[in-house]
Amino acid sequence: MTDTKQPATGFLGKFAVMNGAARELWLVFVLKLLNFAAYSVTNSTLKLWLSSEFGYSDQQAFHIVATWAISMTVVTLLVGSLTDAIGLRKAFFLGIWVCVFARCVMVFVTVPWFALAAGLFPLAVGEALGTPVLVAATRKYSTTRQRSISFSLVYMMLNVGSLAASFLFDWVRQGLGEHGHLTLPGLGITITTYRALFLVSLIIELSMIPLVWLIRPGVEVTDEGVKIIPARLKQAGASLWNSFFRTIRNSARETVRIFGLLFREKEFYRLIVFLLLIAFLKLIFMQMYYVFPTFGIRELGDGAPVGRLWAINAIMVICLLPIIGALTQRFPAYTMVTVGGLISAASVFIMALPTAWFQPLAHGPFGQWIGHDYLGLKGEVHPYYVMITFYIIFLSVGEAFYSPRVYEYASAIAPKGQEASYASLSYLPFLLAKLLIGIFSGTLLATYCPAVGERHSDTMWLFVALTATVAPVGLIALRSLIRVHEAGREN
Repeated sequence: MTDTKQPATGFLGKFAVMNGAARELWLVFVLKLLNFAAYSVTNSTLKLWLSSEFGYSDQQAFHIVATWAISMTVVTLLVGSLTDAIGLRKAFFLGIWVCVFARCVMVFVTVPWFALAAGLFPLAVGEALGTPVLVAATRKYSTTRQRSISFSLVYMMLNVGSLAASFLFDWVRQGLGEHGHLTLPGLGITITTYRALFLVSLIIELSMIPLVWLIRPGVEVTDEGVKIIPARLKQAGASLWNSFFRTIRNSARETVRIFGLLFREKEFYRLIVFLLLIAFLKLIFMQMYYVFPTFGIRELGDGAPVGRLWAINAIMVICLLPIIGALTQRFPAYTMVTVGGLISAASVFIMALPTAWFQPLAHGPFGQWIGHDYLGLKGEVHPYYVMITFYIIFLSVGEAFYSPRVYEYASAIAPKGQEASYASLSYLPFLLAKLLIGIFSGTLLATYCPAVGERHSDTMWLFVALTATVAPVGLIALRSLIRVHEAGREN
């Protein structure tokens, strides 16, 4: 691998640092796309599946979703150290196979307790095993000068995956019907629309296996070049099972040791406060993953193109990320997170405004373009389509500033050998966000946007907006107390 020693000049020159990047880094980008596409299809379907398939109420469904999401985040926080101990490649393989099994159960099983116990919750473990791997791999397979662009590109791939998932979500729902069925050819098995969406995520998951095989074991990228660290030889005479249990035992010990080191570092505690504040921004995305599809269907009708609406986010971020990533390389991650947080939190207030204010726009050229040309609607365009579009546009601008820099910030301050441990900590914000979703989202949805009865969805969104505002206010007020020095930054 070659990494040019000459400083990049001009806008396009900022991308020249990727010239000669290790093949493992490019594989990470593709894996991130596929991983998040499978995850996003499942995420958007979960609440609808629980209510439609098993008859759970809004509150019950959100309690299950929150428990699942929280368990995934908790496991993510724990397996970061395990990943450092057993290696990125092995951890990701393990995660994929767990996900494949879990998704098969969710596609074909109709018994509620078994679908949850053997499908939904094992899926949380499988997803958690892959999460810190891809973040840590981005750092491990990139040079110091490639890091900012690499994190922007991996986040762009995340959004390409989200974009694909959004269109797949609408395509399956509109093709089969909101409560339709699909008969699998050759098997004689009929599955519902929402289980067909899980089948889509299973196919995507399987496509990742050959790509992981292409990652060379023992590869490590440094500023001096690519190094191959040979795997340790097995002990003579060791049986397969003895080797397996020895690996598990040694990995467990190493995991405990690495994770214990975190609590001895002062920066760790300031990072925790920083990440807890970010949780209030992640609450917005939890709302979009789990609440928005149900909100959209109830306010706009069955088959409403909620996937294409949310796809605006991915389109915007894909277009903005390379530009913002290149132009803001010299700015500290903490500053970019604060700016992006302000924009993101402010965007949610659009959804709390009266729909009547957007009626003229809905009937004008902009509303007609969004409704008829982009979404393919027939007849009158509801003001919510315009409101949602503006909201997602501003949310996306804020996201492009802050979200990839959160992961960069956690990785930049990580001690050598603890990259995956710190990378897994960057997902701590999701823990609180998911906890908040489980506590109030089901109640808010049932109270202000019920399936039957009068709706006041603006109140629900106002609550979300005010809660999200905690993040930028806290980042500004506590800056001097919680900001940590970033490796490679002068300030």
